[in-house]
Amino acid sequence: MESTKEKQKTVYDELKGEFGYTNRMATPKIVKVVVSTGTGRRMRTDREWNELVADRLAKITGQKPAPRGAKKSIANFKVRQGEVIGESVTLRGERMYAFLDKLFGIAIPRMRDFRGLPVMSVDEMGNFTTGIREHTIFPETADEDLRDVFGMSVTIVTTAKNKAEAIAFLKHIGVPFKK
Repeated sequence: MESTKEKQKTVYDELKGEFGYTNRMATPKIVKVVVSTGTGRRMRTDREWNELVADRLAKITGQKPAPRGAKKSIANFKVRQGEVIGESVTLRGERMYAFLDKLFGIAIPRMRDFRGLPVMSVDEMGNFTTGIREHTIFPETADEDLRDVFGMSVTIVTTAKNKAEAIAFLKHIGVPFKK
């Protein structure tokens, strides 16, 4: 199977007629992949929850996640400014391509009732964001407790100039969109 990095090298040949590229540098590229998750209310009752989420996110991505603090204090949610409310990982380079290959080749096909990712998840700036309900679709965490399941958000940041260009680029590199 061809990797995401190898597919990205053939984007110019595939899309130059459709978008009128005259130079390889004008073609879209993947800049970074951001994987983030919120720890939610559970961190109030279980103090080890943040460490558990951070550990599993590190296993999935191959990189230690950074804790994310609350920007504001919100009394109704019982949140104080600076309190850790989530974990985030920004992937670039080889780790990014390895994660994308694992996501599109192994994890997403393991999702229950999977029929494709929505095209509406591509924004006007050319970035793609999708949510994953269960982290257990990744092979590194499939054998762990099913009661400690959390979801995550995956954002693929590209250099595409508009939505149409981003959709064509993401289809080329192997994102399984709905038909």
